[in-house]
Amino acid sequence: QVQLVESGGGSVQPGGSLRLSCAASGVFSGNGMGWYRQATGKQRELVAAITTDGRTKIADSVKGRFTISRDNAKNTAYLQMNSLTPEDTAVYYCNLGRWYYDTYSAMDYWGKGTLVTVSS
Repeated sequence: QVQLVESGGGSVQPGGSLRLSCAASGVFSGNGMGWYRQATGKQRELVAAITTDGRTKIADSVKGRFTISRDNAKNTAYLQMNSLTPEDTAVYYCNLGRWYYDTYSAMDYWGKGTLVTVSS
């Protein structure tokens, strides 16, 4: 049984940083990982994704500010978020997925999410 548990969310001022973690159990290695976010009233969007061997894809909206990484030994994925703005306020979800060439495809394995609030 796959379980994904996010942590690391919280409140931060604009310009600040947070590091989100996603601890996976059940299945981790051999699968891609993705971070999504959903702001109030908006659709869930892919923020960053990573392959099993560490290749990454970052959304244009956060490129240069967010970094995704994974530690296969710890079954954990991370999202380092720097230079946060109020537009980054959302619930952030961890996802287990597959890669098809350069496209990340989410499987139906999701964490419960962690709230990130960026406000002065």
